[in-house]
Amino acid sequence: MTTDTTAAAEPYADTAGRAVLETIRGYGVTAVFGIPGTHNLELYRPLADLGIRAVTNRHEQGSGYGADGWAQQTGLPGVVITTSGPGLQNALSAIGTAFCESRPLLVLSPGVPRGAEFADVGTLHETKNATAMVGAIAEWSRRVDTAAEAVEAVHDAFHLFRTGRPRPVHIEIPLDVLESPAEVPAAARRPRPMPDRVSGDPVALAEAARLLSAARTPVIVAGGGATCAVHQVTAIAERLGAPVLTTLNGKGVLDEGHPLSLGSNLRLAAARAVAEDADVLLVIGSKLGEAELWAPRLEARGAVIRIDISPAQRDKNLTATVGLTGDAAAVADALLPLLPDETRTPRDLSAERAAIEAESRDTAPETVALAELIAAALPHDAIVAGDSSQIVYMALGSVLRQSQPHSLLYTPTYATLGYGLPAAIGAAVAQHERPVVTVIGDGALMFCVNELVTAVEQGLDVTVVCVDNGGYAEIRQNEVDRGMAPIGVDLVQPDWAALATAFGATGRRVERRDDIGDTIRAAIAEGGVQLVHVPQRAL
Repeated sequence: MTTDTTAAAEPYADTAGRAVLETIRGYGVTAVFGIPGTHNLELYRPLADLGIRAVTNRHEQGSGYGADGWAQQTGLPGVVITTSGPGLQNALSAIGTAFCESRPLLVLSPGVPRGAEFADVGTLHETKNATAMVGAIAEWSRRVDTAAEAVEAVHDAFHLFRTGRPRPVHIEIPLDVLESPAEVPAAARRPRPMPDRVSGDPVALAEAARLLSAARTPVIVAGGGATCAVHQVTAIAERLGAPVLTTLNGKGVLDEGHPLSLGSNLRLAAARAVAEDADVLLVIGSKLGEAELWAPRLEARGAVIRIDISPAQRDKNLTATVGLTGDAAAVADALLPLLPDETRTPRDLSAERAAIEAESRDTAPETVALAELIAAALPHDAIVAGDSSQIVYMALGSVLRQSQPHSLLYTPTYATLGYGLPAAIGAAVAQHERPVVTVIGDGALMFCVNELVTAVEQGLDVTVVCVDNGGYAEIRQNEVDRGMAPIGVDLVQPDWAALATAFGATGRRVERRDDIGDTIRAAIAEGGVQLVHVPQRAL
């Protein structure tokens, strides 16, 4: 006699898990990333009924990065469900990434029942203090006592994502609460109206407008906080005739084909010099961090105007002459009418572009040449997920020209390995209109190669371009520069094409340099999950 586990499923109950997911669904979230486990099943039970897609990654780190990629395409926070203990701990790298890169991430996990905290009696997945563990790296982490508190925490999370600097939050729901009747009225689960976006202090706006109107060589630096203000940044740049540089997180805020765009090149001294020489520098939504600049700080010689949603950021790394606190789009909307009506003649930026391009090529000529071949093979509207691999941070981030934000998915500050493939999966889950490609080094791909089967299982179109430089090439060079014999950096490689095939994907190996472009184009055109192995040393 066999047992039909589907037919024997428990009758549906309105648990706290249902109340939490119903609230999240009300805000528009249609997909969650995670792995079902013994303790989190009441978070999974309502998903199908609510019309929420469950993406099962093969490691919770991949769940966090998948949720990040999904969030960047939808404008909604990514949601991760982990089980208690190791499942939650596996997601910590993704939580740390979301904190450093200012990404909206909501992590749900079960916890020990109320009254069993710190018991240390050897229960399954026992963790000393999960809330404190996550709270050490997230914006906040809360252990709730009731279903109503859990729902309230969800509302607080969405309020933060809308009105503050977006960062990860964590809600721990004790097992006895998670599995109990919710007793939360339907009205309490509905999304709450969000307050109007803050548009800046009028006095500060007037002073900023005065400085910009009088500026002869204004420059704009746009960061990740400016991705909501594409039209406004473009309008201000055109009104002032101001060149625009972006961080990698702000890449595409101004179409990189625009005559005023100098791209996402702040890591290059020639690009930083343009910003530093401005008589008025307008910084929108960026902390100007060392990891983006590849320099200790930006040394502005003129007046500095900073727009940031967080007042704590306005003077960070560069003191503002005028600081404007508020949403980038709302502040820019308020600033535009105060600027001169006429559009200035754009500066001739050919000399600046030539200097930037020359420095890029001189820094890593072989890698830049390879990145140009890859970039030329990608569709103009491709979403490209990068990783902390030389091909990306030494070349592709600059070489690739993109027309809209969130088209390069990357982590320039946290610089994690294993981000690219799961982020690409999240982007492909979120939308089907644009091709999705990840360009990733062999070392980074080994951190997340298990997610190939996630992409296959989800029926996605994702092309993986694996640039194989034989291991951790930059660290190898670091060791040599220190007078060390290379150790732990020259890595044995699998047969990448065969490995992809074993996962149910299509594996391709580039044999000649001249075949790189055609092979990538063929992979994208065929669809499904494709892996293109580019053995850099052999080409």
